[in-house]
Amino acid sequence: MFDESEVLLEARHVTRRFPTNSGRELVACNDVNLKLYRGRTLGLVGESGCGKSTFMRFLVWLDKPTEGEIIYKGRDITKLKGEELHEMRQHIQMVFQDPSTSFNPKMKIRDIVCEPLLNYHRIRHSEKDRKARELLQMVELPGDFADRYPHNMSGGQRQRVAIARALALEPEIIVMDEATSALDVSVQETIIQLITKLQREKNITIGFICHNLGFIQSFSHQIAVMYLGNIVEVMPGDQLSKVCCHPYSRALLNAVFDTKMDFSRKIEPIKGEPPSPLDVPAGCPFQDRCEYCGDRCRHEKPRLTEIGPGHEVACHRYGGGEGA
Repeated sequence: MFDESEVLLEARHVTRRFPTNSGRELVACNDVNLKLYRGRTLGLVGESGCGKSTFMRFLVWLDKPTEGEIIYKGRDITKLKGEELHEMRQHIQMVFQDPSTSFNPKMKIRDIVCEPLLNYHRIRHSEKDRKARELLQMVELPGDFADRYPHNMSGGQRQRVAIARALALEPEIIVMDEATSALDVSVQETIIQLITKLQREKNITIGFICHNLGFIQSFSHQIAVMYLGNIVEVMPGDQLSKVCCHPYSRALLNAVFDTKMDFSRKIEPIKGEPPSPLDVPAGCPFQDRCEYCGDRCRHEKPRLTEIGPGHEVACHRYGGGEGA
């Protein structure tokens, strides 16, 4: 489905454990294996607290995994320090959910978008005005917005500024953490259109975190579904509604409300609540909410098994046993 020669970044057996005051461990990411392909979007989806943001934070050095490797151009980026780390940061940038919390409110937009370029000595101070206008026009904002402050802009406009800042260093990878969830639905669509346009023009690889499976399928080339720190399904984005088969993936899809949906279809909420991350059951992590749960599911954890081109699922119904 995807050309393996185009793998730009690969996570191998990535696990993150957090110790607690009680002496127990919370496993936020459990043996995660994912690939990001050049010029493609990987959508990482799951309920709040499933570990998707924790995983993406590894890619931009906001946290480190307890175990595993993240390979970018033949190097394990989790081991980088000092000047090597500083240089590598240019190539992987991040857009946060709420740009207003990542902007200095006392800085003008000109200074915000040009700050990364000045930090890496890409431009001189005398070039800030020209470069700021160029970056703003790239994200379809008027150049004179460079003189504004963040509080003088709408949420959608601030998110465009955040995208401009992330692209200022011309990175190969951008991580977007729920980058549209705080925006109105109509604004979400225009931001996604902008992102996909820039991706085509610049051949950018995108890792997009989202909790809405129906929304993310509209622009992701590949989708990974996460539950309680485990990847339970990976599939092609354009075939999601046809091929997704893990009970959790199906439950997420059936719980989606969309104004363009067929209203003869009943919206089905996901039954039950996920267990505490401190008390994940042995066997399949989704067992207590799954209508197909059997004895094997309670004792043997399924592993990701390829069942089609670019399609892997961790479910015993599809041969995903430990010994499969």
